[in-house]
Amino acid sequence: MGADYYKVLQVDRNANDDDLKKSYRKLAMKWHPDKNPNNKKDAEAKFKQISEAYEVLSDPQKRAVYDQYGEEGLKGQMPPPPSDGGGPGGATFFQTGDGPNVFRFNPRNADEIFSEFFGFSGPFAGMGGGGGGGMRSGGTRFSGGSMFGDDMFSSFGESRPMNSGPRKAAPIEQKLPCSLEELYKGATKRMKISREISDASGKTLPVEEILTIDIKPGWKKGTKITFPEKGNEQPNVIPSDLIFIIDEKPHSVYTRDGNDLVFTQKISLAEALTGYTVHLTTLDGRNLTIPINSVIHPNYEEVVPREGMPIPKEPSRRGNLRIKFNVKFPTRLTAEQKSGIKKLLSP
Repeated sequence: MGADYYKVLQVDRNANDDDLKKSYRKLAMKWHPDKNPNNKKDAEAKFKQISEAYEVLSDPQKRAVYDQYGEEGLKGQMPPPPSDGGGPGGATFFQTGDGPNVFRFNPRNADEIFSEFFGFSGPFAGMGGGGGGGMRSGGTRFSGGSMFGDDMFSSFGESRPMNSGPRKAAPIEQKLPCSLEELYKGATKRMKISREISDASGKTLPVEEILTIDIKPGWKKGTKITFPEKGNEQPNVIPSDLIFIIDEKPHSVYTRDGNDLVFTQKISLAEALTGYTVHLTTLDGRNLTIPINSVIHPNYEEVVPREGMPIPKEPSRRGNLRIKFNVKFPTRLTAEQKSGIKKLLSP
């Protein structure tokens, strides 16, 4: 048998919105995990159950489905009777593709409901750092520790939420892998996102969007591209910003060092002593020929000016190409070879 949300929230079946808020405020404070450090596991379970009950009963659509079909019907474990496609109290049903029409309900995170109810981004935001433990979900962390005692909880009051204004949801960050060629020449990437938006009646609808990201030549790993308020829309919440963070894929030939490109060439000892010509293909497809006429010692580095990465703020300028050498020494020499080398290298 499913959960009795009315019993969980300690209200009768005719409870109005004010009754639900008053009961949720009292029970959420009582059973918050940081209020119960010695019984955290049980408190977490109770806190989640209280939050779920409040979420369902405070929403007329979910409450109507729950009243008729119980928790099982609410969570899609049993289909509503087919009729005109609608449901009790205006509840909406969706086709899953692999079964009958069901009402689709996924409980929200208890921390999120709690912070939304009290009107700020985190239940304990701005009250100092804490120790380990606590609940974590969706970027919100409940810090445990003795600082969250009775006095702290009593500061919330029992009469009304602290702040009735909308809160800003935490940003959503996503890595955006880019090849070194894309960061050298620039590129355009299109990202498909799925999110929920609210219509004029307050109902949420799933939508898909294509976001266009113009990668500028010379951008570095860690560069951030922000799309304001592209997260899910929720009541009394300003949607999250969606932030893409440039990540650089490893390259088979070059490594990047700031605005410079670095290439390491393996050569023999004979080539290091007698000269060597480096042949390279640049990231934009040009062929470079760089003759090295100097003796190449183990720490030797040839610098080719302006063949590195573009500098984003000064597109006409570029870093340098730095060519390093890995000189392979012979593992053994014959007596005749040693004698010959001594003669050749003697002053």
